[in-house]
Amino acid sequence: MNLPDFLTEWTHGEIMLKGHRIALHHVVPYYNQGDSAEMLLSQFPTLSLALIHKVIAFYLENQMDVDAYVAAQKAEIERLAATLPDGPGTVELRRRLAAMRPARTP
Repeated sequence: MNLPDFLTEWTHGEIMLKGHRIALHHVVPYYNQGDSAEMLLSQFPTLSLALIHKVIAFYLENQMDVDAYVAAQKAEIERLAATLPDGPGTVELRRRLAAMRPARTP
């Protein structure tokens, strides 16, 4: 995929909106669920409406490639999430919180 000047590829293959920490795979699913450019602006208020329109145009011109990219990113995120250990449960969190509180004196 040839990326326009408003998109950049990071070292691990993530396609980012230049000057932002928002990836193409963050924006496209909202568009595919029916969000308008204005609705995307409310989801990503640091973007300009003009940039959102450029991203949508890029997506529509490269839909097959972008859909494949988004699917691969989603699969990788799910794969990585499955490897994470479970966090502490409620009982353990309460125990930790109690241990952090100073002891009460009578």
